[in-house]
Amino acid sequence: MQSDTKENPLGFRSIPSLLKSFAIPSIIAMLVSSLYNIVDQIFIGQGVGYLGNAATNVSYPLTTICLAIALLIGIGSASRFSLHLGAGEKDIAEKVVGNGICMMFTFGILYAVLVEIFMSPLLTAFGATPDVMPYAETYSRIVALGMPFLIVTNGMSNLARADGSPKYSMTCMLIGAVINTILDPVFIFIFHLGVAGAAWATIIGQFFSFIFALMYIRKFKNITLKKKDIGLSAKECIQTASLGMSNSLNQVAITFVQIVLNNSLTYYGAMSVYGKEIPLAACGIVMKTNGILLAFIIGISQGSQPIIGFNYGARQYDRVRKTYKLAIAANLVISAIGFILFQFFPYQIISLFGTGEAAYFEFAVRFMRIFLFMVIFNGIQLISSNFFAAIGKPVKGLLLSMTRQVIFLIPLVLILPLFFGLDGILFAGPAADGIAFIVTICLIAGEIKKMKQMETEQRLLKQAAK
Repeated sequence: MQSDTKENPLGFRSIPSLLKSFAIPSIIAMLVSSLYNIVDQIFIGQGVGYLGNAATNVSYPLTTICLAIALLIGIGSASRFSLHLGAGEKDIAEKVVGNGICMMFTFGILYAVLVEIFMSPLLTAFGATPDVMPYAETYSRIVALGMPFLIVTNGMSNLARADGSPKYSMTCMLIGAVINTILDPVFIFIFHLGVAGAAWATIIGQFFSFIFALMYIRKFKNITLKKKDIGLSAKECIQTASLGMSNSLNQVAITFVQIVLNNSLTYYGAMSVYGKEIPLAACGIVMKTNGILLAFIIGISQGSQPIIGFNYGARQYDRVRKTYKLAIAANLVISAIGFILFQFFPYQIISLFGTGEAAYFEFAVRFMRIFLFMVIFNGIQLISSNFFAAIGKPVKGLLLSMTRQVIFLIPLVLILPLFFGLDGILFAGPAADGIAFIVTICLIAGEIKKMKQMETEQRLLKQAAK
């Protein structure tokens, strides 16, 4: 059954207008999330001290895994929802959403329970020392209570965007970030609750985001959820997970890369004039700074997903290609600005994060310039990975999401230092980016060619029918 694309703006409204209305709210939500994480660390560092920051860093992989689960369900459900909506299969789209909501609650509660049971061994595996462990355990046991809220909020936010409500999706994410930022200094500095205060501020913010996200169940524009749609189906779960897998594993891969990078920098840094601490500190700042640029790119990628998915399902392949090309063009402009800032103003950027000795600034500036040298191409790989998920081709999306982080970067970080020492780690970044870019171009070129062939076949069938 073919959809009536005249009913849904995704099928007929101009692509630039659509991408602007979907991407801008996503970018704002991602930016606020990135910035409030930095502010969060500042409050804890000032109110608790370095052990507090160490505790939150040690527990951060728990949040990363939680976000990976949220992406697995949220992106998977949203991609399937868009494809079936574009194909005019509203009944299937309703089942996808109902199953997705059940998955969010089930996985969220199960994950929180497992984290509470295995808290100590997990924190030990993530690097907690005897001095840090009491802080880390206090913080993590509270934060774990909010894991189900985080998963449902992220999942519903993706579905709201796919349903044509990007501003609602943005508000879901903003509410928690704003409340957390307000409560952090209150709980830490006024009530003197330390890391526990920061943790309570986090889950209170997540709870209000969760309530707002849940309200969207009755606000869907394109479907009407019924009781029979709500339920878990193994088949539905597998299909949803397959489309969300690339984004989910990318999140896990980022954590794994960070662990390998940190250990390598510590090991080879000890053999250099910079020692262990300077490379480690510089890496953290470079990654946080790059995270702000990635917030823009992820926002564009998330904004393009419902447009691509709907039109691919509706077999409007020209609109799919136009959306992808516009998303790439927007990414290139933003990445070019990032490249200029990283290459010509690294000292000024690093200075924003505090002072340090001359050797620290020397290495940090060098790290930023070399490691992020190919940053202009990073967004192409990220957007393309999400593109394949949006059109229902998860294997290619998964391959692309793994190329830069796991298949190329980790081996290069381990191999290059054997020959070039600490410099080898720095050059592993642009080398991995360059190879991943070539793989991306090859896969995308093949997909665009297939799409044009399907378009030609579709046109010939219409002519034959006449």
